[in-house]
Amino acid sequence: MLSTLKRRVGEVLLPGDEFSYDGDDTISLTEPVRPEKVLCGPGLRRSGDRLLVCKSGVLRHKQPNVFWMDCQQKRYVHAKGETVIGIVTVKSGDVFKVDFGGSEQASLSYLAFEGATKRNRPNVQVGDLVFAQFIVANKDMEPELACIGSSGRANGMGVFGGGGLLFRVSLGLVRRLLSPHSEVRSDLEQLFPCELVIGMNGRLWVRSSSVHQTLVIANLLQSCESMTPLQRRELFTRVQQGAL
Repeated sequence: MLSTLKRRVGEVLLPGDEFSYDGDDTISLTEPVRPEKVLCGPGLRRSGDRLLVCKSGVLRHKQPNVFWMDCQQKRYVHAKGETVIGIVTVKSGDVFKVDFGGSEQASLSYLAFEGATKRNRPNVQVGDLVFAQFIVANKDMEPELACIGSSGRANGMGVFGGGGLLFRVSLGLVRRLLSPHSEVRSDLEQLFPCELVIGMNGRLWVRSSSVHQTLVIANLLQSCESMTPLQRRELFTRVQQGAL
C-alpha cells in the first residue's frame, strides 16, 4: 500500500528521507499499487521495498504510480531520449562536438540531420545552436546526439535560425514548462506571442516580434522560478497593463 507515500506528496523532503509501504490508511489513489510497480522519477531511487530521496525538493505524484522530486536543480545529467539545446564548439571531419552543459561534450554526426548525405552536408558552423536528442547516454560511453527521430524526420530538431535569445533556468522550471497543461506557458502565450524552445538541460531559446519583448519574456520566465502561481499571475497582469 502507498498510504505513507501519499501522505507526504507535496511536502519538502531532504536526501536520506525514505518511504515505506506498510501503512494501511485510506489513500486517494484510483487503485492500490504494488511496491514493485512504483516508478521512481528524478530525485528518487529504490532500495528494497522503500523509496529513498537523493535530491532535496517537493515530492510529486502522477496517477497511478509515478513519483518524483520537484527541485530547483541546475546541473543537468543527460539521459537517452531527452532533447537539449547545445552549442557547437568543434567541427572536426564528419563529427561536431556539442556543449550541452554536462560534464563532457557530446558528438553529433553530420549524417544525423534530416536529408543529410555524404554529398548534401548540413550547414553547421562553430557557435551555432542545435536542438537535438540523445541517442547514446551511457556513463561508460561518449554522449551522442541526433537531430532526427527514429522515423528519420527532424520533428522540430536541427540548427536554430537567426536571432532569438538563449538563457538558462532551473530544471524544475523546465519540467513545469513541458507539462501537458503548463499554466506558465499558457499565460505567457496569451501575453506575448513568441517562439519558445525548451531544452531538458535547462536552456531556453526565445524569439519574439522585437528585441524588447524577447528580453521581457526571458526576464518573466526567470522570475517564475521563485514565485507562487498567485504571484506569477499578478506579475503577468502588471506587465500586460503596462504593455497596453
